[in-house]
Amino acid sequence: MHADEVDTDPCLVQRLVAGQFPQWAGLSVEPVLPRGTDNANYRLGDGLLVRLPRREGNIRPCAKEIEWLPRLSPLLPLTVPEPVANGEPAEGFPFPWAIFTWVDGANATVDAVNPAATAEAVGAFLVALRGIDGDNASPGLRRGTLATQDERTRAGIAQLADRHDTDALLAVWEAALAAPAFDGPPTWCHCDLDLRNVLFASGKPCGLVDFGSIGAGDPASDDAAAFKLLPADARDAFWATVGADDTSI
Repeated sequence: MHADEVDTDPCLVQRLVAGQFPQWAGLSVEPVLPRGTDNANYRLGDGLLVRLPRREGNIRPCAKEIEWLPRLSPLLPLTVPEPVANGEPAEGFPFPWAIFTWVDGANATVDAVNPAATAEAVGAFLVALRGIDGDNASPGLRRGTLATQDERTRAGIAQLADRHDTDALLAVWEAALAAPAFDGPPTWCHCDLDLRNVLFASGKPCGLVDFGSIGAGDPASDDAAAFKLLPADARDAFWATVGADDTSI
């Protein structure tokens, strides 16, 4: 996935666990699919998850999960992973790693997801997250103003010239740049609200994972996740739940 990532496999995980946490040495180890971008994830037995940073730059996001999830999880309406053990570099693996609780649930499929329930549950999750005091929150991945992404966005639009109306795309982007920037108090944001990170049971969200990007950020980044999470006819209900306005979507 990355040219500079460290290779991992179940045998490595078994050696790491056996060497540092022998109480779990006899548990099965299975890779978790789809693969994580920043961490290699392995299910350990029935109730645990091993997260191994793929690259040196992924160490800090894993450390943020270890630091913040125990404080945030009791205040959130969906189940989230909690750290139970911190591993050290060993067995040729050069980075700190961690073991978390396993969150039961399945990845989304088109036929199995209830859009209305998803809009309500994820919206309620964000309302709860934003209600937590964010004064001491670490910086989130998506923060600052859109202007900092101007050059990158225009370059990306230019690459789409053979497939899309780039004038129309630029018009949308420039309208977004003209919108007022968020000027409220620090707000907790997930910052990576992707359908792959929402877990479902009986068509409804039951858990949310991958908090390495969490922190104080622009709530519009989570509001805009409706475009990735929901069909068009369910987005208004989501935005109403979180209190989004035209400047955040």
